Amino acid sequence: MRAATWTGVNEVSVETVPDPTLLNDHDAIIKVRKTTSCGSDLHLLGGYIPFMRAGDVLGHEFMGEVVEVGKGVRDRKVGERVVVNSFIACGNCWYCTQELYSLCDNGNPNPGITEGLWGQSPGGCFGYSHAVGGFAGSHAEYIRVPYADVGAFVVPEGVSDTRALFASDAVSTGWMGAELAGTKPGDVVAVWGAGGVGQMAARAAMLLGAERVYVIDRLPERLAQVREHVGAEVIDYTTTDVLAELREVTGGRGPDVCIEAVGMEAHSPGAHGVYDQVKQQLRLQTDRPSAVREAIMACRKGGSVFVLGVFALAVDKFPLGAMMNKGLTVRGAQVHGQRFMPRILEHMARGELTTEHLATHVMPLEQAAKGYQMFKDKEDGCVRAVFEPGS
Repeated sequence: MRAATWTGVNEVSVETVPDPTLLNDHDAIIKVRKTTSCGSDLHLLGGYIPFMRAGDVLGHEFMGEVVEVGKGVRDRKVGERVVVNSFIACGNCWYCTQELYSLCDNGNPNPGITEGLWGQSPGGCFGYSHAVGGFAGSHAEYIRVPYADVGAFVVPEGVSDTRALFASDAVSTGWMGAELAGTKPGDVVAVWGAGGVGQMAARAAMLLGAERVYVIDRLPERLAQVREHVGAEVIDYTTTDVLAELREVTGGRGPDVCIEAVGMEAHSPGAHGVYDQVKQQLRLQTDRPSAVREAIMACRKGGSVFVLGVFALAVDKFPLGAMMNKGLTVRGAQVHGQRFMPRILEHMARGELTTEHLATHVMPLEQAAKGYQMFKDKEDGCVRAVFEPGS
């Protein structure tokens, strides 16, 4: 089959690789109909997560059709149209029973790397390096899905393939941030980053009852999407003092909930941005945390900050004093998607949550290298590059 593989830093190649096969009784084979680039993929391509090997198949956000199931699969059937969560979870360990699916004890067959980095290992993830299992990704014609009854969800009739695609990761990650940050009716919520995850965090906050939602970014096409398709208010951080503006619109208090949806390659103007860039390139820190810093400084006393962006290891100048003295609750997680996807698909079926606008560039899998370059460089207003392996 054809698949988009990582062949080196900032290099993507479409090659012929072996077809996936059932390895365990609870596996399914999915024929991929749509799969999309994600901002966290750029960390892999840039070499910031150094556990990729040449030939690894990329991609972790996808939907498709079930074409084969193992003898232990009970709920999924051949021919079903499904969307699959990006994180792999068994459904039976202690963490899964607590609905902390991305922390599954059995999803990552190679836990040693992350145990060394973080003390314990999260679950596995499709197409996201050998640190989280070394699983082949979704930028391929077919993919093996472990624990198919747990991670694959039937797409309701009337929900388009493109809408369902983003339930796999962007929407479920955004929803998790808004919900686990404790968003409640009447809250003011600020979201850093207007990519797919940031937009969906904002939309989730609105569906959870937030009174006002602000999304902070610098790219006009993304801010326009927020206004038109999400219905939130926007702040262009290149034209204003974000902290002052958020204080102004909240009567001096600050947002109740602040959600960081940028990650380890955050852009920041001024001296702080240069400082972070230099230290990251010299490997004196692994991540650029400017959006996290600003979220902590902006949040009201006693408020909640949720970190959705992917971070690898260590950051500098983390505002620990502000977090402690302001009494903030700071949380973060990889996506517990299995917990939220059924509800998300219901909202999609009712038309309350739409995602088609995120697919700004749809192309055949053979153009994956071009799609990633456009996505990385934000060319032609690219918010997401969606690949169709069957086209």
